[in-house]
Amino acid sequence: MAGLFYSSSKPTPSSTPSYSRLLLLVTLLPLSLACFAFVLQWRGGLDDPATHWSTDHLEFPGMASTTREKQQQQQQSSSSRRSDSGCVDLLGQSRSPSFPYFRDWTFDYQSDLNPKICITTSTSAGLEQTLPWLFYHKVIGVSTFYLFVEGKAASPNVSRVLESIPGVKVIHRTKELEEQQSKSRIWNETWLASFFYKPCNYELFVKQSLNMEMAIKMAQDSGMEWIIHLDTDELIHPSGATYEYSLRKLLGNISADVDAVIFPNYESSVERDDIKEPFSEVSMFKKNYDHLPRDVYFGNYKEATRGNPNYFLTYGNGKAAARVQNNLRPNGAHRWHNYRKSPKEIKLEEAAILHYTYPKFSDLTSRRDRCGCKPTKVDVKRCFMLEFDRAAFIIASTASSEEMLQWYREHVVWTDGALKLKLLRKGILTRIYAPMVIIQELREAGVFSSVVNSAHMSLNNSSTLSISRDSSQVTGRRRVLEAHLDLDSESQASAVPPQSPPGVEATQIGHNNQSE
Repeated sequence: MAGLFYSSSKPTPSSTPSYSRLLLLVTLLPLSLACFAFVLQWRGGLDDPATHWSTDHLEFPGMASTTREKQQQQQQSSSSRRSDSGCVDLLGQSRSPSFPYFRDWTFDYQSDLNPKICITTSTSAGLEQTLPWLFYHKVIGVSTFYLFVEGKAASPNVSRVLESIPGVKVIHRTKELEEQQSKSRIWNETWLASFFYKPCNYELFVKQSLNMEMAIKMAQDSGMEWIIHLDTDELIHPSGATYEYSLRKLLGNISADVDAVIFPNYESSVERDDIKEPFSEVSMFKKNYDHLPRDVYFGNYKEATRGNPNYFLTYGNGKAAARVQNNLRPNGAHRWHNYRKSPKEIKLEEAAILHYTYPKFSDLTSRRDRCGCKPTKVDVKRCFMLEFDRAAFIIASTASSEEMLQWYREHVVWTDGALKLKLLRKGILTRIYAPMVIIQELREAGVFSSVVNSAHMSLNNSSTLSISRDSSQVTGRRRVLEAHLDLDSESQASAVPPQSPPGVEATQIGHNNQSE
């Protein structure tokens, strides 16, 4: 048997050439196919799938290109195949294939967007914060921005850049604007009356509401379909949109009978005390109560709070998008209402507002410098609505730099790796990278530098509105009148202020209700 096995396994001389030919064929076939594919692609006969974002060739998620733009793309594509130097845009920035959205810095797609979405904000931030915020929201489908600017944002160099961006309307806080807002019907109503005549955050809250009222009128005149009030330290995270990271897709799928959509907010959880660019450096967020199981939220409440007054450092009641329609009015900075009906609201189960709360150590002193209240527990209650803001103001006003930094590390920075890992596994904390990636790609593509350079190049052709710094404080002197008699009680629902998330006392209330 051994001899039989040996003789059957030993190759015969006649079989050796067939093995060699088979080996040669297996070796040459893939090499030939690879060479063939290389020749086709080099000659332009084969499309590279990496150059296509989707089957309908949209440059942005949810944004259609016009016929003229498609023709331009085809011409650019043809010229790029004939050129060995690659494609270079108007301002000398190479078009990186790692960012397929980028065509040029203007992002002027307003006529192509449906539904048309606008954002209104009241800001004093500089370009280092405003430009990433603005272009990120352009990427996800926002076409129009109403920026009510003061402070640094109203300076000539900053406002000139902002006004040069398509779809951005810059409104300066001039004496004329304050006189116009002093005639607002809001002063004759009661829903915002409890916030009048108070400094700091209360004054800002009233100012935001007046600006939102003006933004509604501008949105109606421009044919907008949705309006959102957002601060420049907040980004919309349109999770849950079908197939695309797109706010346009998300709101486009909302039922026509819905008047407002509530985005629960997530709060940034910084892991270092030297953050410089929060949008590009922060990826960890604490999830909202509305997006967590009740037992998970309350079961980990103490550890998630870390000795701070509440689960979130600041507000926890989210922000809302409203459908632009007749009789729409603001209901404070966080909600919208209607003079003639109680609006139908829905709360989104996945999408969120990412609130970058005290992400930089310098935020302690910058907030302090904007408020003239005394650093006492009694006086700060006149100035701030939330407990953490009050505590931060006192520390920033009374402590040394070293003491401030130590306090910041204990109350804001997440340094305990074991606690982070536990809360990440529980779902209290989560990692969100999409905004970070988009903004980093925008920066690498030269979008921010291009818009600044372009604004300075066209200095002679641009016009900036002058701002009157000595404008009278009409708001502070305004007398509150009685409410109009033709308004029902529903239309006078009190403004919704920034509110903390549910505390441990909510658990006790729930148990008492169950026992009854």
